[in-house]
Amino acid sequence: MAFPDFPRTSASSSPSPSSSSVAFQELSEQNPGHLIGDEKDEKASQDENMETVKLSVQNAQISDSPALTRKLLLKLDLRILPILALLFLCSFLDRTNVGNAKTYKLEHNLGMTDHQYDTGLAVFYATYIASEIPSNLVLKKVSPRVWLPALAIMWGIVTMSLGFVKNYHEFVAVRAILGVCEGGLLPGMVLYLSGMYTRGEMALRLGLFYTAASLSGAFGGLLARGISAIGDRHGLYKWSWIFIIEGLLTVAVGFVTYFILPNNVETASFLTEDERILASARLRKDLPSRLAQDGSEHQHEVFQWSEVRRGVFNISTWLSALAYFGILAGLYSFGLFLPTIIVELGYTANQAQLWSVIPYAVASVVTVGIAFVSDRMKLRGTIMLFVLIPAIIGYAVIANISVAHPKVKYGMTFMMATGMYASVPCVLVWNSNNSAGHYKRATTTALQLMIANSGGFVATFIYPSKDKPQFRKGHTTVLGLLVFAWFMVLFNVLYCRKVNQDKKAGKYDKFIGSGDDRDPDFLLVL
Repeated sequence: MAFPDFPRTSASSSPSPSSSSVAFQELSEQNPGHLIGDEKDEKASQDENMETVKLSVQNAQISDSPALTRKLLLKLDLRILPILALLFLCSFLDRTNVGNAKTYKLEHNLGMTDHQYDTGLAVFYATYIASEIPSNLVLKKVSPRVWLPALAIMWGIVTMSLGFVKNYHEFVAVRAILGVCEGGLLPGMVLYLSGMYTRGEMALRLGLFYTAASLSGAFGGLLARGISAIGDRHGLYKWSWIFIIEGLLTVAVGFVTYFILPNNVETASFLTEDERILASARLRKDLPSRLAQDGSEHQHEVFQWSEVRRGVFNISTWLSALAYFGILAGLYSFGLFLPTIIVELGYTANQAQLWSVIPYAVASVVTVGIAFVSDRMKLRGTIMLFVLIPAIIGYAVIANISVAHPKVKYGMTFMMATGMYASVPCVLVWNSNNSAGHYKRATTTALQLMIANSGGFVATFIYPSKDKPQFRKGHTTVLGLLVFAWFMVLFNVLYCRKVNQDKKAGKYDKFIGSGDDRDPDFLLVL
């Protein structure tokens, strides 16, 4: 810390003791209470400084305790991650169970054409995308503990309503409402986790709960198979019961979440006082200097539209979002053709649901492993450049192989699933890692997902039933998008590297003390 230079005085210019005494006496006679008040203020200030020093020493001792840190992380992981994973599992089930319902004659029973069915899928993504930024800005006002469970309860009720639709128009309307309710969950969870863990711990945690997405493909198939055994009952079709029962499960999970999820580390009742101090200190240490001195950005930051604008016009956000767009186009369409490939092996529709479990299960294990490596190496985009390659190879093979090789096609689905799913935690946490300031991070997280989820539009229209069983056009389209994603990741790595070089060269010195990601102390993750 630099101290100001004061003018130095020589011995000859120093005031004599006698003159000082006279001045002191005169001042005392003129205002005797003034000096007494100053002495009290000075004593109070000294006491306050001593208390601050004691607290700083205590915090430093707590922060330097590896055993307490391990205990803290274990507590956070066991309390937060399972319920978030369950929420995300419900989210993925409730948006993709329409694919399982389709195998049980959803289109036929509602009198829909292929195009109408695709429109019903696409309208979900339209409202889903539109709700993401508003939902993230509301999150802080309402609090995560209330907002995230409320979203789950709402979309669970809407999912149940899908079981009672009677025609195409009702199907489209309910799917649109489902998108509004569900859109805020993933950006909200990413934003929430960024306030609970440091930048170097995010990928593994996101990877752990994002495996729920891959497991939803496995679990969804098993659940749909079990629910279909109910059959057509009480005036409802098999597929109706899939929506009703899975929606009811989501509502139950939403209520449970309210009682489990803490708002932040400072108010987490399941932590001890020392653990709360440590958790807050770790988050402050992970921030640029001014924010670290002021305290938690989440506690002190006031909403400003300038922070929203900074998020919207951030180059790195757009590059990572475009990469994520290509990946999600493949992810969302993966479940649309996987059952068809399995049926080509000679299995029935029910057996296809069971065989679809294996690629998703393998992908979930690989996703956690890659996320762990990403955190250990503190690299995001660089890891993705390697992880995306198997998915690209898988789509290149499956797009050009003949229908006479169904086993090879099924084998390629493992490479496709692992490459795409394992990339997602890296790309999600990358954007969050490189944004500082609550409202900027809220904006960039939601904007990234808005752009990325537009891949859902692509997914719904590139695999029409008439292209069965080869789906050459769809596979080729996703192949092109994954190659595009790979280059977007590369450009973002180079961009982040250039920003870091500029910060070290002093080109960002005007932002010293800004307390956000422009601060030279805040280096971007590659």
